Amino acid sequence: MIQTLDIDKFLQLAETIPVIDVRTPLEFAHAHIPNAHNLPIFSNDERVQVGTTFKQKSREAAILLGFDLTGPKWSGFIKQALKIAPGKKILVHCWRGGMRSGAMAWALNLYGFEVFLLEGGYKRYRNWVLDQFKETYSIFILGGMTGSGKTKTLNQLKEHSQQVIDLEDLAQHQGSSYGSMGQLIQPGQEQFENLLARELIKIDKNTPLWLEDESLSIGRCFIPNPIFHQMRQAPVMKIIVPFQERVDFLVKEYGVLDKEFLIESTLRIGKRLGPEQTRDAVLAIRENRMDDFIKIVLVYYDKTYANGQGKREKESIHIIQCSSTDAKENCRLLLNYIKSNRINADIQSQFL
Repeated sequence: MIQTLDIDKFLQLAETIPVIDVRTPLEFAHAHIPNAHNLPIFSNDERVQVGTTFKQKSREAAILLGFDLTGPKWSGFIKQALKIAPGKKILVHCWRGGMRSGAMAWALNLYGFEVFLLEGGYKRYRNWVLDQFKETYSIFILGGMTGSGKTKTLNQLKEHSQQVIDLEDLAQHQGSSYGSMGQLIQPGQEQFENLLARELIKIDKNTPLWLEDESLSIGRCFIPNPIFHQMRQAPVMKIIVPFQERVDFLVKEYGVLDKEFLIESTLRIGKRLGPEQTRDAVLAIRENRMDDFIKIVLVYYDKTYANGQGKREKESIHIIQCSSTDAKENCRLLLNYIKSNRINADIQSQFL
């Protein structure tokens, strides 16, 4: 049996049924539906050949070439599909819901699979992704200077049944020159958007959604403008942690990283640090004086953060004084602050 589904039904079934993307490896690597499996009908070169034949000759000639190229592959496709979906229920899509997904659906159905096709293909999925960013969310921003332990506090908020999306985790970057941590590999922009949309669809729009205070870019990934605009308008819960506590926190985080990575990252912000500070920071890294290195770069990051905060309405920023970077304690202080009378009733009511 073959059924064609709209995007909402397709994604609903994708929670429990495997998805195969029959586009080329190159198309899939660029971006894809999260958790989909790539089972390409054509290789990258074969797709070019078929496309050229379609343009220069005819649709019929391209179809014949497609069968010539894939003829010996079909038993292999079915065997791979069985490994992906041993229960013989499978979701299939290509770029526009055309011949590639149709051909795969026909073959799998012939073998006995129950096949669900995505109407409009990946192109329709991308339109759905962009639609999620146009929705209105009850965003709350967790703010605080670098080294305040915001990400760990976000995780604690999640433990307290709060809605949280960790943008840095989706972007595989911690948001500074040192954000790749020397090993994280970022997704492309389109894949980052796909990952974010997958998280947003899970959110109750009438309940607070916690996001960390971020600039527009997280490494090479950019927060979609409609979401970033909402973030800039949202109330900020800013945790204030003593300077030395932040230094100690970052020494533990960065002290284990490769020195050459730290030096390279420091040189990247050299113009903004200034020549003398850059030289001193690099020397501190080489001499393993991590405390001194962190203090130097924190001066720059604190100024940058303060500039960003200066663009917000002062009334939207709420200060929570914290004595350390202890995430559990800071989460407790944060939630207690919200429940107190020091925050306006309409915001407070969303947490009750």
